[in-house]
Amino acid sequence: MKESLYKWNLNEDVEQSNSLIPELDKLKINAELAPLLWRRGMTDPNNINSYLKPTVANFHDPFLLFDMEKSVERIQKAVESGETILVYGDYDADGITSTTVMKEAIELIGGNVSYYLPNRFTDGYGPNIDVYRRMIEEEGVQLIVTVDNGVSGHEAIEYANSKGIDVIITDHHELPEELPKAFSVIHPRHPQGNYPFNDLAGVGVAFKVATALLGEIPIESLDLVAIGTIADLVSLTDENRALVKIGLEIMKQSERVGLNALADVSKVDLLEATEETVGFTIAPRLNAIGRLGDASPGVELLSTFDEVEAANIATFIQQKNTERQSIVKEITTEALEMAKNNTEDSILFLINKNWHQGVLGIVASRIVQETHKPTIVLNLDEATGFLKGSGRSVQGIDLFQVLSSAKSDLESFGGHHMAAGVTFHQDQLVSVKSKVNQAIQDLGISSSEKEELLIDGVLSIETINVEFIERLKLLAPFGTDNPAPYFLIKSDKLQNLKQIGADNAHLKCQLNKKELAVDCIAFNRGMELHEFEYADEIEVVGQLSINEWNGFRKPQVMLSDYAISDWQIFDARGKKKLEIKPQTDNVAYLVFEEKVYSKIIEKTGHTYLVDSIDKDFMKIINGYDEVVIVDCPYDLTKAKLIFSQLKVARIYFEVNVIQEHYLTGLPSREQFGQLFKLIASQESIDIRHKLKEISAYLKINKNLLIFMINVFFDLGFVTIDDGLMTKVQNPVNKPLQESKIYQNYQKKIEMEKLFLYSDIKEIKQWILQQEEIK
Repeated sequence: MKESLYKWNLNEDVEQSNSLIPELDKLKINAELAPLLWRRGMTDPNNINSYLKPTVANFHDPFLLFDMEKSVERIQKAVESGETILVYGDYDADGITSTTVMKEAIELIGGNVSYYLPNRFTDGYGPNIDVYRRMIEEEGVQLIVTVDNGVSGHEAIEYANSKGIDVIITDHHELPEELPKAFSVIHPRHPQGNYPFNDLAGVGVAFKVATALLGEIPIESLDLVAIGTIADLVSLTDENRALVKIGLEIMKQSERVGLNALADVSKVDLLEATEETVGFTIAPRLNAIGRLGDASPGVELLSTFDEVEAANIATFIQQKNTERQSIVKEITTEALEMAKNNTEDSILFLINKNWHQGVLGIVASRIVQETHKPTIVLNLDEATGFLKGSGRSVQGIDLFQVLSSAKSDLESFGGHHMAAGVTFHQDQLVSVKSKVNQAIQDLGISSSEKEELLIDGVLSIETINVEFIERLKLLAPFGTDNPAPYFLIKSDKLQNLKQIGADNAHLKCQLNKKELAVDCIAFNRGMELHEFEYADEIEVVGQLSINEWNGFRKPQVMLSDYAISDWQIFDARGKKKLEIKPQTDNVAYLVFEEKVYSKIIEKTGHTYLVDSIDKDFMKIINGYDEVVIVDCPYDLTKAKLIFSQLKVARIYFEVNVIQEHYLTGLPSREQFGQLFKLIASQESIDIRHKLKEISAYLKINKNLLIFMINVFFDLGFVTIDDGLMTKVQNPVNKPLQESKIYQNYQKKIEMEKLFLYSDIKEIKQWILQQEEIK
């Protein structure tokens, strides 16, 4: 048995969704999409067309944003007066695209505009007073427009005010209790505003300002809006859905030189661009430069008209991304080891003085994926004693809210419900951990409670085809709050199971049902090979994709979770026991031979010698989740009795043996004859001291020789006295098979054949037979 990682929530709205079918029929869209639309909040048939085929008509009026009119007038005044305008951005993909969109819009109306992206290591996130001072006093900046930051920049903005410099804030991050006293604040959740959609990305807010400033929608900027919106993991619903869907179409025909150069070095075709192209290829590369240093090349790349410059910058960004990947891999390995040793806290704090600060958010995401716990990954600056890093959360836990409970101990923090950045002194670590753990407990969410996975329906393998997957694409773009559909698929067996990828990190197989099969990929499950290998029936939850190779297209399942309801048996014999081990501490070790038991009783907890098998004994053993069969059950009666009553979820067969019987085999009649002749030719033989020489002389294995001598003794052919073996004169003639020792050896051969050398599936079948005849 293998429990799922997630709590599966299967769509029960199938009947309710039937009300959408008439409208889908009008649009000539397959009715099978009805329950998927219903689950995504499409309960009004009149909204289906705009959801599936959004247009610019789905964009909200930018002047509905609080302070928009005031901000536009101020920027226009600055342009008319020839003021020097600074766009102050951020160092991630959202900040880079926001900066580019705002800069290009101001340039289009004739503004004297420059930009600045703070360095995450020297400037930190958001308005920096030293940078503001330098820009105002040395560069002569007369108006500052922030993008993707600003609402937490009180100190720097107060300084600008003291110098008579207006600051226009455009931001989307969580609002503090008190807003800075800026000239204006444009934010979709402004407390005095009433904007219809509150989850725009920073680039979405910048785009609304650009639209208001230009008096028309800058369609050519929508490719950048799509990149920043996807990269920042904001909700892909409502206006964001329209912005991204249209933006991806613009990207396919984009004349943006830098974007095409970045696609070239990334080996992607923008004509086939999807949200996955952005999320897994374009955005990570833009993020990489800001994670490792200055993010300004990102703006230069996206705004240049020079193809040579674009190619050079794109190559530089590609190199930075490769460097970033290497750093992330190393830190993630170290952080995972730390996480495994922390099973008590509701939120993980992972700290190291040598970790690169720029990639800690990515590492935190990887740890969350593995542990399903909110995680904050921190770098310790030993010189200052400050801890600085990034956190990522899970569904149901607002990380910004949780960190707010410890704000009195924090030097700074910011972010939103799923991601946050934080800085505090190491002396406050105990207090911060206590407060945030308490905040999570107050939410009533147990750290052991599984995260929920919404499943859109159950699919049979015969229904999974390319045409069906193509129809699902109508629901795209997929992302936050609009995930690609998850389906439950039941498989009788797995075929062609193998590890793939670097370090065998992934698995590939085929799910089978009634002779039908579909390919399945399980990313980052390479170390779980044995779980799949020893599964009969398995339930898989995953998303569907199309694998294209050499012009051939076939469907495949991208596994997200799985469960095995039946009990499992694992082959941990020989070297495999180093890889295949129990998953819990609730495990019993069963030993059948007293010699083995005496050797391991002090080394392994919960060890039981299988002797008297009664109801009380089986009640104890069946109270465990897992059982390890340590040695070979040589007693067939005991083996049948215990395996017919064993009811644990997982059984591991190590089957260690002190002496091999099956491979050694029984001696031949000729070998028995050789030994008999030798005994007859000697008055007596010193078997205590001469056994090695006798073995070499007869060319018979020493252990086998001992067995043969014992058989002769058991049959009364020889006597043994004080280590001397002597032939009995005129013994009663008996066949070798009459010897109890001979018979016992034969039984051991048979039991080793079954438990040590049979295929593990044959052993499972034998156990099932014992249950049937019990």
